[in-house]
Amino acid sequence: MAKNLSKDFTKGSIPKQLLLFTLPFMASNALQVFYSTVDMIVVGEYVGTAGLSAVSLSSQILNFATMVCLGFSNAGQVLISQALGAGKRKEMNDIIGTLFTLIVIFGLALSVVALSAQTLILDLMKIPVESRELARDYLVICGAGLVFTAGYNMVSAVLRAMGDSTRPFLFIGIATVVNLVLDLLFTGVLGMSVAGAALATVIGQAVSFVFSICYLYKHREGFGFDFKAKSFALRKNYVKMILSLGTPMAIQSGFINLSMLFVNTMINDLGVVASATFGVGIRIDDIVNKISQGIQYAAVPIISQNIGAKQSQRAKQTVWYAMIYSSVLTAVFITLYLLFGKQLFMLFSDDPLVHGMSKTFISAILWMFPAFAVMRGSGAFIQGIGNARLSMVLALLDGVILRIGLSWFFGIYLEMGFYGFVLGYGLAPYGFAVPALLYFLSGIWKKRPALSDRL
Repeated sequence: MAKNLSKDFTKGSIPKQLLLFTLPFMASNALQVFYSTVDMIVVGEYVGTAGLSAVSLSSQILNFATMVCLGFSNAGQVLISQALGAGKRKEMNDIIGTLFTLIVIFGLALSVVALSAQTLILDLMKIPVESRELARDYLVICGAGLVFTAGYNMVSAVLRAMGDSTRPFLFIGIATVVNLVLDLLFTGVLGMSVAGAALATVIGQAVSFVFSICYLYKHREGFGFDFKAKSFALRKNYVKMILSLGTPMAIQSGFINLSMLFVNTMINDLGVVASATFGVGIRIDDIVNKISQGIQYAAVPIISQNIGAKQSQRAKQTVWYAMIYSSVLTAVFITLYLLFGKQLFMLFSDDPLVHGMSKTFISAILWMFPAFAVMRGSGAFIQGIGNARLSMVLALLDGVILRIGLSWFFGIYLEMGFYGFVLGYGLAPYGFAVPALLYFLSGIWKKRPALSDRL
């Protein structure tokens, strides 16, 4: 009998389940950030500050496309988790097949957009002239491979929905090893510059995606998806549900990344050193963010399953424990930033000007951390119950109104320069964290019917 890859979170100890489920996600997210961070470290060593700026800016553009696909993958994750909690296995198979096909279509479409609009994108970003052609190389090569990035994230979302956090760690581990080896070969040994780093990234993602599909096909009985051709058909009712739930999530993810591009554009006017410093700082912040995001990744399917099983009290307990774990982790990261902040920047760049500006970045970005501690629980709750519209509204408040508005207010209007831009960027998440917490505490959400009732 095939081993079942899904887990039942509707019974047992919530704090223990959340902790054990979280740890592999933290490791997976750390590897995923390390995967892209390797590009910057190798490029910083062999290409220099202009290359760092190019990879940083191009990565943000590509992240925008990735986050759009991830929004729809997360929508499918919520539907699958609630179906699992409600015991609707047949519906799970149909949702998974529909999600697979949709994400591949979205990935291919975004590749076309990235390749056809490359010049317009580079112009809008106001990329420093020293970095422009390097950024183009990275954008074109990685843009062509977006379907692999979208595909890997889709597989990971499905596995998260089923309560599996170990296999996503395995798949990203494969991508990381391949990327590291090829990065050193293409960029370091063969001297292919930023193009080599981009090629290593795409190949690593492709190998990981193909391996994950082969693995899941071999274990398809335990996975819960039969991989028959007819199962990949786009079922109208599930397409509608995924688009209805996923569109706000995609807008949420996309606009947060879009706001980062706007902030980066303002910072680019300060020159290549400021651009590189912000790029390195955001990469370090991304490491911290992604690791703590493992708690949210774990909390969402636990919440979703229990909402589907009509056990709202267990869902509430999950939120509280997610906030507790996030707060502890936040305290650790703040300490590391204060003690070893400059040393972290030195890992990415040997430019003393970047090292000197790193202190300014750190002093401003630390304001962000308490907000993230709250968001890991409250954000997971809003996503887990399927209230995508509220999540979108809060994300727009965070990502557009506050992130761009506060960065402009402090950086330009108050003439605080680089510190002001980063400070505005760091304060923006409170626009999501505070209202989300109030929504959770209010109990208004109890009036919402579970999505599993419509499956």
